[in-house]
Amino acid sequence: MENKNVLLAVILSTAILIGWSFYFENPEEAQRKRAEIQGKTETQTNIQKPEAPQPSKANPAKSISRNEALKESDRVLIENKNLSGSISLRGALIDDIILKNYRETLDPNSKPIVLLSPKKYEQGYFVESGWATTKSDIKVPDNNSLWQIKEGKKLTPNSPITLEWNSREGLIFSKKIEIDDKYLFKITETVRNDKNRAVDLFHYGQITKNAKPTTENFYILHEGLIGVVDKNLKEETYSAVEKEKKTYNGKSGWFGITDKYWMSAIIPESGKSFKGEYSFTNNYKANFIISEPNTISPQKSAAGNIKIFIGAKEVYPIDSYAEKEKIDRFDLAIDWGWFYFITKPLFFVIDYIFKVVGNFGVAIIILTALVRSVFFPLSNYSFKSMAKMKVLQPEMLRIKELYKDDVRRTQQEIMALYKREKVNPLSGCLPILVQIPIFFAVYKMLFVTLEMRHAPFFGWIKDLSAADPTTIFNLFGLIPWEPPTFLMIGIWPILMGITMYLQQKLNPAPPDPIQAKIFAWFPFIITIMLASFPSGLVIYWTASNILTMAQQYYIMRKTTVKTV
Repeated sequence: MENKNVLLAVILSTAILIGWSFYFENPEEAQRKRAEIQGKTETQTNIQKPEAPQPSKANPAKSISRNEALKESDRVLIENKNLSGSISLRGALIDDIILKNYRETLDPNSKPIVLLSPKKYEQGYFVESGWATTKSDIKVPDNNSLWQIKEGKKLTPNSPITLEWNSREGLIFSKKIEIDDKYLFKITETVRNDKNRAVDLFHYGQITKNAKPTTENFYILHEGLIGVVDKNLKEETYSAVEKEKKTYNGKSGWFGITDKYWMSAIIPESGKSFKGEYSFTNNYKANFIISEPNTISPQKSAAGNIKIFIGAKEVYPIDSYAEKEKIDRFDLAIDWGWFYFITKPLFFVIDYIFKVVGNFGVAIIILTALVRSVFFPLSNYSFKSMAKMKVLQPEMLRIKELYKDDVRRTQQEIMALYKREKVNPLSGCLPILVQIPIFFAVYKMLFVTLEMRHAPFFGWIKDLSAADPTTIFNLFGLIPWEPPTFLMIGIWPILMGITMYLQQKLNPAPPDPIQAKIFAWFPFIITIMLASFPSGLVIYWTASNILTMAQQYYIMRKTTVKTV
């Protein structure tokens, strides 16, 4: 009866939590709506804040290749240790970025990762920045304006470039573009006003992506539009933005579009209020526009600044930018998940071990041993209780047989037995419950960190972030047949299943025959479920099982119980 009450309490609690989140608005959403209402009722100025200029909505009659699109405008080359590409002089768009140190597949001769592409290409993906105005009689550059090179020939860490565009109506725009050794661009945009009257201009930045990724959706990983506004993470999927435009107002933060391993992001000038937006028309956009205009008097100049991240989501550079460039919570560009406080420290531990041993697979096994050692006292307590339970099993069966017609008396006698022998029947669950967050944190770390991508182990495991490529259904490659995905059950998942089965045999069998049958199938079910998981995670679980069995076997050998 007690178990039924506990089960009922768990079900009701879960229902309440789900119901609350479904029927009641969360605090962040409420705050967002209050901010929107406040924004609509502001009376400080009657100027309608302009949106960032939009790319042309007209799609080309025929899709053109990336190379053809690159040839449609003159360009300034970009080069550093990590990136190569170019900036289009039509629109001053950063629309050609290749990641030199990452390739599409394990083959070292495969193509490098192409991150940004020109807007006329079907997979166009580009970044722009500039000035917007509320006045129709003021001409500002858009993403079709032709810029001229004023200074520099090639953008490198040691040689910035300056571009210029003249409106021929009294305004001269220039961009000084700098790049570091990694993935950060800094753009200083200056406007000189030679008109005989003052002009108001709003500085903006925008990322545009023509198409969503063709890869599968990951339920544990965010891909899409991402940003931080006043220290609050703002994530939206491509599908959500297609349905509804999202707007935000803040004083600090950044906006971007992220894939699993790569990202582009725009960071507004520090200390200035802005309006950010995620939207979709013919393409996906993340942009910001500074809320207050730059008022430029006649014969005066004004400047706006923007930082742009374009590159790989490597942990150390991301953290360095967050700290040195003072970009609010930029480390959240990497989706560490709910267990952030566990996942990220685990990465630093395993990365340190890797630097010592030189193999991420070995580092995973050492990490497993460290985790097991941390939980050693708790596991010891659990295993001692489970060993006593196994020894007491014949006595429990005798009591059940003796009082089989009296359920109440049976429960009383069994509880008296537990109390007499100082056994807690629930203690075996505690270490498992405590270690579940660790397991998910390890899974998340292996799945999201770029450092694990294409990291080899030994033998057939060439990529710890991918599933074991072998399968029992073609005798691990001996039969020339490629089974469907759901039949890909490799050597490491099978080893994991075997260790789970052996570990199960060390535990006391459930007294209920139906439960015993369910538990008997459990290793087989888990093997099938985890066969498609990253092989690094399967190696972690297998190593954990082996260490657990060794500890459990040792304790069981030492445990004896004298029954009365």
